[in-house]
Amino acid sequence: MSISRDDLERIAELARLEIPAARAEALRLELSAVLTFAEALRKLDLEGCEPSQFAPSGVPMRMDQPDGRQLDPARATAGAPESEAGYFIVPPIVEHIEP
Repeated sequence: MSISRDDLERIAELARLEIPAARAEALRLELSAVLTFAEALRKLDLEGCEPSQFAPSGVPMRMDQPDGRQLDPARATAGAPESEAGYFIVPPIVEHIEP
């Protein structure tokens, strides 16, 4: 699926990205290739295929019995530029825009 230069500009506008003019054509081609690949995946016949499992199977993880793979809030936010009471502080990224 090929996207046009206008499509790329609209996507960049919606995502609030600034794309340098020198990079626009290469980015348009890369995005078109990704969309073509995604389109090819949709055509695969997956009837009878078992879904993949990425989470550990078996007993679900319990918060009251950590297995060593969990971070407490203090450790999780230790390297954050800003944090408060165990939470990350981030600037707002969504504003009201007309589509």
